[in-house]
Amino acid sequence: MNPINEAHVSEPGLVVVDVAAADDATALAFHQLLAERWATATAEHTTRDAGEPGVRLRCYLDLRQPIGPATVPADALTKVSAAGPR
Repeated sequence: MNPINEAHVSEPGLVVVDVAAADDATALAFHQLLAERWATATAEHTTRDAGEPGVRLRCYLDLRQPIGPATVPADALTKVSAAGPR
């Protein structure tokens, strides 16, 4: 992958995420989960490195956006119990 550009992390709350996955479907599914919560900018495809297993995908996130009921569907949140798993 290309080096991270300084502009991509020039302010607090900006994040670069490099994803390595076994296949395109897995990498793109992970990207979709991120995109549902934060604005992302990335190529619409994965890349493959010759001689390396799997695929790679780079995402740029802006965590400064508020996350709340208006931006995250209620069924997307996992309920956590203080008692832990049963």
